[in-house]
Amino acid sequence: MKTRLLRTLTLALATGLSFASHAADLTVSAAASLTNAFKDIAPLFEAAHPGTKVQLNFAASGVLLQQIAKGAPADVFASADQETMDQAQAQNLVKPAQRRDFVSNSLVVIVPTSATNTPKAVGDLAQPTYARIAIGLPASVPVGRYTKSVLEGANLWSAIEPKMIGATNVRQALDYVQRAEVDAGFVYATDAAIMADKVKVALTVPTPKPILYPVAPLPAGPNAAMGEKFVDFLFTPPAQAVLSRYGFGKP
Repeated sequence: MKTRLLRTLTLALATGLSFASHAADLTVSAAASLTNAFKDIAPLFEAAHPGTKVQLNFAASGVLLQQIAKGAPADVFASADQETMDQAQAQNLVKPAQRRDFVSNSLVVIVPTSATNTPKAVGDLAQPTYARIAIGLPASVPVGRYTKSVLEGANLWSAIEPKMIGATNVRQALDYVQRAEVDAGFVYATDAAIMADKVKVALTVPTPKPILYPVAPLPAGPNAAMGEKFVDFLFTPPAQAVLSRYGFGKP
């Protein structure tokens, strides 16, 4: 009887410890362009909150939203555009009062370092020289939406869309260019900067709307209270210093 009781208590204690450990996990779903910065910010947050382990999930903002809407566990959502966060808000996944812009970015056209031709203007991409152009899929990838809005504004979308090599997120577009699988690509300035030895920025492209990244805790997340703390942490000097180091600007 004593042996059975001891086993029961041991199992209960182990289960409790496992639950406590799981409860301390914080899941952050963030736009792919935040990968490097958030990987550096996570340990800083963990050091400031002993016992908390940050789990990072990166993908295109639209894909992340779909995951969250379908019940994937997440405590924080950081999007690369306002539209995706608007959709999250419309679905009551985030609260309007808890949504905050925390960084800005810019759109650039990049080419492989081995390229002999470099566009001097966006209109140059309509030339036959540029037969394959990496662009994020506008339906789910914010950088693709920014790109499409620029090209439509310049009456170039119909000429360039047939050349489009669709990317599922901005990092895939970056990879296509750095491997010289395409002639040019549209990415964020921060992404181009992390592969400065393999791609070169041909031009910075003004966008109709500024590129601002919103972030919000998810009230239905398994660790919502810690999610709020992570969002607050992004505005602290240590986190802002990391974001600045990777080229992100102030919102």
